[in-house]
Amino acid sequence: MRDFEELGVGKKFIKGLTDLNIVTPTEIQKKVIPILINSDTDLVGQAQTGTGKTAAYGLPLLQKIEPGKKNVQALILCPTRELGQQIAKQLFRFTKYSAKIFTEAVYGGAPIERQIVALKRPTHIVVATPGRLIDLLKREAVDLSSVETVILDEADEMLSMGFKTELNEILSYLKSAKNKWLFSATIPKEIKQIVAKHLAENAVRIEVSGKNVINRNIEHQYVVCEESDKLHTLIRFLKSEGENRGVVFCRTKAVAKKLALQLVAKNITADAIHGDLLQKERDKVMRSFKNKSIRILVATDLAARGIDIEALAFVVHYQLPDKNEYFTHRSGRTARAGRKGISLCLVTTPDLKQLKFYEKSLGITFQQNRSVI
Repeated sequence: MRDFEELGVGKKFIKGLTDLNIVTPTEIQKKVIPILINSDTDLVGQAQTGTGKTAAYGLPLLQKIEPGKKNVQALILCPTRELGQQIAKQLFRFTKYSAKIFTEAVYGGAPIERQIVALKRPTHIVVATPGRLIDLLKREAVDLSSVETVILDEADEMLSMGFKTELNEILSYLKSAKNKWLFSATIPKEIKQIVAKHLAENAVRIEVSGKNVINRNIEHQYVVCEESDKLHTLIRFLKSEGENRGVVFCRTKAVAKKLALQLVAKNITADAIHGDLLQKERDKVMRSFKNKSIRILVATDLAARGIDIEALAFVVHYQLPDKNEYFTHRSGRTARAGRKGISLCLVTTPDLKQLKFYEKSLGITFQQNRSVI
């Protein structure tokens, strides 16, 4: 088994990884890191949430940065504020023992004036949501003329959030970048269009087949019940999990709001994140979940973009998602960093056809959970 040193990662970065208990490279890291460290290239990497892609691109990126130069040398685009903050924090942790490399995260929902001030400090890497970056470029508050590496993280999520125009504009501005790296859990048609338009024809493609995209530490389960019995089935499952924490996914805002209230009424500490929340309200809910004041987070697919909570024991699909790729994103919230996790679908009889589709397209197997029937 190859370790990080064999992949070409510098010893000072390896020391930082060891402090984080990251010692064995994941599949995407093994495949991507040597290529990105040893060459300037465009790359398309398919990797599910939770497979270690931040380190897969972050470690080669950090080794390309010249700390002595005070200009912005790299740009990382991501879909949400939470993911942007998480990426910046992770890069900071990787550089604990190396020369100082400064990263600034900028995103919507926060005062732009403060971010403009922050960008006046020496900054080597900018992590940005596409909309806020466009705003900063219009104000001439960020200079990307020296950017040599641009990374699109969770590209499919950025497109499904409506950032196609912004991504095309930003990538057109960065045509001269030596490295363009795109990472995505799924590769739908719109991603292929971005790749064809902005990446080199000979871009390296690390396209993990669908059967390998799903995390093997996730145990996929299902329970068949009537729609009217879903709440009771969910409560039985949550009680069977003791104090374990998880996310319950709903398709609509209305169902998410109602379900959170129903759980609280049953003495289960829960709250919901959905599109109707103001940013400060969303931040409050996420703080409560991260500090374990609440045990269950009820979320819609769009609201859950970019959340990263360690040690989630399970996710529950209270309603199956609208889009097939959302199933992969949802399930990837559990079984992170080598841990085991459960992805439980509460389905009615007509939904069983959809589970068969997931089994075939993703190479997974569902087991019936009989203990909560």
